[in-house]
Amino acid sequence: MPISNPSMPSVPDGLYVDDLALSMGGLLITAHTTAHQATCPSCGQSSRRVHSTYWRTLKDLPWQDRAVTWHLRVRRFRCGHCPGRIFAEPVVGLGSRKARRSERLAEAQTDIGMVLGGEPGARLSRRLAMPISGDTVLRLIRRRRIISSPPPRVVGIDDWAWRRGHSYGTIVCDLERGCVIDLLPGRSAAPVRDWLASHPSVAVVSRDRAGPYAEAARTGAPAATQVADRWRAT
Repeated sequence: MPISNPSMPSVPDGLYVDDLALSMGGLLITAHTTAHQATCPSCGQSSRRVHSTYWRTLKDLPWQDRAVTWHLRVRRFRCGHCPGRIFAEPVVGLGSRKARRSERLAEAQTDIGMVLGGEPGARLSRRLAMPISGDTVLRLIRRRRIISSPPPRVVGIDDWAWRRGHSYGTIVCDLERGCVIDLLPGRSAAPVRDWLASHPSVAVVSRDRAGPYAEAARTGAPAATQVADRWRAT
């Protein structure tokens, strides 16, 4: 069903609305994709061979102070060039792969969180018919910072306590920007080594004098300069 009322939520290209259900809880939009083919993310070749369908549920921006939920029927395709590969078609303009909220909703909630923080941002979002938890607001903020931030060059590595005397982890900070980049499990060398290996942009590692951190920096970032801090790296 085409939506011609300009006050209704906008429908991205490639979707056809089958049903609208309005209740006190919000607006439920049932729709399906209309593209005749999809592009394999591995080889870039198009395919028309439909394997199966499944349902996706995504939250969207509110309408008339009511929460909006999309219930989408999406297809899986067989790739004719990658042996045995099955892939799901993207929903362009609404949600990325495995997303549970639309891109426009995530952007709005992230903007709120950047100004107010976790729990205050969640309370305002719920008041605006965009229910979300404080923890999810913080995850959205961290995701934006990761996407928009340049690769780390000078990092500080130190341990920190989940529960002092019982459970510890490792904190990684960007010393040029003065912010936390990541939290790693435990104080062993392996997680730090793997993290450094996945971030080849790191040129300087500031750490305490613990042996596991020295080994992790030596094996995970052999070209980086190590700075051993007597007290703390962060």
